[in-house]
Parts: sequence; structure tokens; C-alpha cells
Amino acid sequence: MAEDDYSDDERWLVVNGRRWRRTDPCLPDDVVEALTSHLGRGRSGTRVAKQAGDDDAVAAARHRTGLAKHGLGERGPKWWEEPEDDRIARARAALAELDALDAD
Repeated sequence: MAEDDYSDDERWLVVNGRRWRRTDPCLPDDVVEALTSHLGRGRSGTRVAKQAGDDDAVAAARHRTGLAKHGLGERGPKWWEEPEDDRIARARAALAELDALDAD
């Protein structure tokens, strides 16, 4: 789809007057599910590490969160401005990097 094929409602979610970029709708469901799982673990890890005062763990958890959000298209280049194949490749690359974090 071309950039003009997406409405603002498909690109953005507004919560309490703040605009958040939506997840890229072209991503396969299994990739979105896996990236969303990593996102939840990153957010949870950030919260737990902050409570423990562990700056290294906070940084690691934020890194996981950032990778997941980039993979989902919620950060980084605007997904609606890029070819669909590039968007899917970026999501799969982010997922591979996140899965590698679990293997370490």
C-alpha cells in the first residue's frame, strides 16, 4: 500500500490527547505476537529493575523494549513511508535479535 492508503486513524492511536504510533498492520500475526511478548517482558523488566535500583538491568530491559517497538513499527522510520517487504524484514530482524538475547 502507498503512504496515502492509510488514514490517520490507521497510523495513530490517541490516548488522553497524546498520539502514539500504531503497530504496522502488514506484519504477520505470529511476528506481532512474538514482538508484543518481548515488549511486555521489556516493560516488566524495566519496572522490576527500577524498583531494585539496578541501572544495568534497566538499560537491558529498555533495550529489549526499544527493539520490540522498532520491530512493531511503533518507533523508527514511519512504517507507512516504506515498502511492505522492508517493514516485514525489519520486524523479523528485530525479533531475531530479541530471541538472541534470550539465548545468551
